[in-house]
Amino acid sequence: MRVQVDTSPAGLTAFWENVKTIVYALLLAMVIRFAIAQPFRIPSGSMQPTLLVGDYIVVTKWSYGYSRFSLSPLHFGPPGRIFGSKPERGDIIVFRPGNAPDKDFVKRLIGLPGDKIQIVDSQLYINDEPVKRELLGERLFTEQTGEQVQLKAYAETLPNGVTYTTFDRYDGQGDHTAVYEVPEGHYLMLGDDRDNSSDSRHETGGFGYVPYDHLVGKARFVFVSFDETTSLFRPWTLLTGFRGERFVHGVH
Repeated sequence: MRVQVDTSPAGLTAFWENVKTIVYALLLAMVIRFAIAQPFRIPSGSMQPTLLVGDYIVVTKWSYGYSRFSLSPLHFGPPGRIFGSKPERGDIIVFRPGNAPDKDFVKRLIGLPGDKIQIVDSQLYINDEPVKRELLGERLFTEQTGEQVQLKAYAETLPNGVTYTTFDRYDGQGDHTAVYEVPEGHYLMLGDDRDNSSDSRHETGGFGYVPYDHLVGKARFVFVSFDETTSLFRPWTLLTGFRGERFVHGVH
């Protein structure tokens, strides 16, 4: 079937108005995506229980200013940041590690420039002072595979008052670390599920310190979440696997 386009002056005007509307909408979407906010899907359990596998989070790009990494996937521009502001201890941040600059990670900022960070017998120390840690008891938790496990949960409170929950699965190498002295212009990141996280700890096969200009943005909230039973090949699971309690759910 042939589609006829109205070539009268009025018809052409309406056609080009529609084209301009589409172009403007695409440009607006690109500005939002690259400069304002970007969605990310959580693919692994390193930030459990704060972030779950299947969470879709919104990350604000303006939080720390702009760099060639925060404008991903464009990756252009000189080193450093413009309109930069410093992150705060306890922020949940999406970033690009120095040894994997094409891959997004999300972790919690624990060590600021000049800090000394160490974990001794699962206890986090910042500048030789133990971080407040309160046992919350055993928690029944559903893994990404659907398996249910009992995990020790702790409430950890940083010196600036940020409190969050961590999991302790077993006594591993990551529970006994060297002293990390965070260099200027860099940050030390840890996952909340400490024994299930590859992060700034070398003992866990991690990526070391994260340069300031590698920060992409700050995680603000979960806007939608689906559990391990969800599959696009079974569309009805988008309803049955939907985690309603995490819809537009703030993270901290």
